[in-house]
Amino acid sequence: MTLFDENVTIAPAPRRRRSRRSHAGVWALLVALVVLLVLTFLPTSYVIQQPGPVYDTLGSAASADGSQVPLISVDGAETYPTDGSLDLLTVQVVGNRERTPSWFELATAWFDPSRAVVPLDSIFPAGETTDERNQESATMMVDSQKEATAAALTELGYDVGTKVTVVGLTDDSAAQGILQQGDVVETADGQPVTDAAALREVVTAGEDAPIQLGIERDGATQNVTVTPREVEEQGQNVWRVGVSLMADYDFPIDVSIQLNNVGGPSAGMMFALGIIDTLTPDDLTGGQRIAGTGTITADGTVGPIGGIRQKLYGAEDAGATWFLAPAENCDEVVGHVPDGLRVFSVSKLEDSLTVLEAIRDGGDLDALPTCGS
Repeated sequence: MTLFDENVTIAPAPRRRRSRRSHAGVWALLVALVVLLVLTFLPTSYVIQQPGPVYDTLGSAASADGSQVPLISVDGAETYPTDGSLDLLTVQVVGNRERTPSWFELATAWFDPSRAVVPLDSIFPAGETTDERNQESATMMVDSQKEATAAALTELGYDVGTKVTVVGLTDDSAAQGILQQGDVVETADGQPVTDAAALREVVTAGEDAPIQLGIERDGATQNVTVTPREVEEQGQNVWRVGVSLMADYDFPIDVSIQLNNVGGPSAGMMFALGIIDTLTPDDLTGGQRIAGTGTITADGTVGPIGGIRQKLYGAEDAGATWFLAPAENCDEVVGHVPDGLRVFSVSKLEDSLTVLEAIRDGGDLDALPTCGS
């Protein structure tokens, strides 16, 4: 039996030529891969905001040595057990001036409602390093804790002594050679100066009229006169003395807030509520999980914050069903509330306490202000 015939030549099958469509598909794939590679490494001028950790002001937090300690502790007054939670929200920023997110990361974030793509300069101003921004953020956190303590103790009827101290002067300050660092500003044209806003109101009302300031310097009181100057701020001409002020307080009791690696002023309102709940026998939350955000001043005014949408999703992820939002942020809230979360609009610390009382006692929640009504 013959298996192979040596006289027979077997010709290979002809190779099929690729169609133009196939060639186009290969080139399109290669171009897409190159574009993807370029977008992965090409520098951008944006960063990403996303929900950050959530902290219960009635709970505990990690101390510098890693141990768990009460987030709010009080010495010098009776404290009471608390129930439920009063959550403060944070926002994480992905990227900085040293390393911005790739275009691919930005595209992914763009389609995620819990994240936001924002210009780099809006978070990290030109000329400011990441370390400088972190230091500034830490300073604002310390100030917000003082303001929150002052607001809470004032609400509870404590006498809180206030000192407004000059911490710096601008290069073109109208007070150069008149005020100096460490001066305590007590009055402006006879009006008490309890914070920077109080001095600003007097300056704005008088425009370029000289202002008599009552100050304390090295333990002695004296009067000095400063004539404000007109400067441009955010495209508007305003009158300024040209000083940086910091409010300090003489608290009758010792309130400590332990929260590492979190900066900024936006936790102020929730700090104040946590302090009040700790110092009062009545439970503020009714055992429920309530989240919120907002700056606060010593007189209880609640101010706007950044990243409100990310904080809404952070509250939802943490299991909160109620949210306290600054009234000035309501335009950013409408249309972006996650399912299962009810948002109330607050302008003062008293507003927040009214909402908490209604939640706890089953009051008429529909009668309370919300974002959009």
